[in-house]
Amino acid sequence: MFLPRQTGANRPVFVAIRLRVMVTLIGDEIRATTRLTGYQCYLLVVVTKLQKVTHTFAKEGRKKKKKMEIIYRPYIDPEFEFLIERIYPPWVCIDNDSYKDCTLVKVDSANKNGILLEMVQVLTDLDLVISKSYISSDGGWFMDVFHVTDQLGNKITDESLILYIQQALCASRGGISKEARLPGRNVTPGLNDLALEMTSKDRPGLVSEISAVLVELGCNITTAVAWTHGTRAASIFYVEDGLEGGPITDPIRLAHVQEQLENVVKAHHEEGEKRSVRLTTPAGGHTHKERRLHQLMYADEDYESCRGCDGSGSSAHKKGCDRTHVNIESCKEKGYWIVNVRSRDRPKLLFDTVCALTDLQYVVFHAVVASRGTLADQEYFVRHKDGYTSNTESQRQKLTLCLVAAIERRISQGLRLDLCAKNRMGLLSDITRVFRENGLSMSRIEIGTHGERAVGSIYVTDASGDEVNPNAVELVTKEIGESIIAVHKSHMWAPQPSSSSRASNKIHNRRIEEEEEDRPRFSLGSLVWSHLERLSSSFGAIKS
Repeated sequence: MFLPRQTGANRPVFVAIRLRVMVTLIGDEIRATTRLTGYQCYLLVVVTKLQKVTHTFAKEGRKKKKKMEIIYRPYIDPEFEFLIERIYPPWVCIDNDSYKDCTLVKVDSANKNGILLEMVQVLTDLDLVISKSYISSDGGWFMDVFHVTDQLGNKITDESLILYIQQALCASRGGISKEARLPGRNVTPGLNDLALEMTSKDRPGLVSEISAVLVELGCNITTAVAWTHGTRAASIFYVEDGLEGGPITDPIRLAHVQEQLENVVKAHHEEGEKRSVRLTTPAGGHTHKERRLHQLMYADEDYESCRGCDGSGSSAHKKGCDRTHVNIESCKEKGYWIVNVRSRDRPKLLFDTVCALTDLQYVVFHAVVASRGTLADQEYFVRHKDGYTSNTESQRQKLTLCLVAAIERRISQGLRLDLCAKNRMGLLSDITRVFRENGLSMSRIEIGTHGERAVGSIYVTDASGDEVNPNAVELVTKEIGESIIAVHKSHMWAPQPSSSSRASNKIHNRRIEEEEEDRPRFSLGSLVWSHLERLSSSFGAIKS
């Protein structure tokens, strides 16, 4: 499957050492696998050990780069990445029988880098609410159980949605079949759209000026997302040729577009102040736009101004505080960091947290996530991707700040306006211009196109970032004249339960709070083993 590129007398010695290590370890691990034939177990362990040995030699070669002329660089066949998936394809089970109030989504597959984020991304992109999750990815296998509902708190019963989830969660899928596609949900940019990525100081009218310049340059905005956090702003605009449609490929025109946008961003910046403008072509598979916003704001170091709750760490304080609490401790026995996060519950909370851990190169081995009323508890057992945990205070502090920032970026102030209008060139420019002329600022934007319609939401504040009068906003929306169909309060979290369920939840939560007083500090972690042992035995295959 792969052979190291060696020459001379070093090759036989290397191969002999590699095979000796492989044979020694096969006997210890081959019986640890489940639901595989003996031959499949053998293949899987052989592949894993060969990869580890060649990685070790390559790592040692890099350390001795200055002392040695020959560096071992293993050649890995491109098909190797998919070999384990073919030997042991993912199993996905959609269970509507175990619980009355939610659907269980169970996933059991070979582990690979970033698989947890992929799973969470699929569910959050469908606007599903994840109320609980039990995760284990140690030993080369990934097992996860999600408790999910729709935005109204109902179980997932739509057959087309179930089929879509099954196919989307299978890592070995070759794309989503026609039968599983969900019309009306996909507002992602086209693969050939030009991506404009920006980070800058937040100020009123910034989005309006940028969209106006793009229209003047003949660029049609197909998707726009923007976040503000503290004094910083990050945005991504996907654009196409406004005259002929399709991608913009002329390098001279692209250079002119970038130059004009840099002038807009630079206009209100002081000398030496951080800012960036970047044009990229996302063809070939672009990063998820919301994850990319996290990456842009992290690169802009917005986390440096973040502070979690400075209050006491006692349970009594946490019960009455809805700010973000992050506590990190070391588990020296297993080499993990134990990361505990308590914050106000909201949609996409799990996605934002896992994004931060993944982009900081932390691997999640075990995790338990649960929401209780308006609060959510998350506990992660993590280790750095390089295989060890550096228990330094600076790294601990950086991880804490980055988690707080990832959770707070999506918390937007202001009023939420939902947009549904006929798509046309200059639509975003016209809407944002009216807001700017009426002294309103936008703290968050997410607008996409689906067919001939433009849909999305805009959060508006006054020029100082404070709340605005809904009546004043209503007058502005009438002036705009587009189909801005609803105004909501910005703090729009998980769906509200019915009165009967609220009563039962209060009793249940009171019992939990009483039990927490007598529990050990890391109570959530102790649950992961019992849940996974019980659930892994009931995993079943659903063919898609």
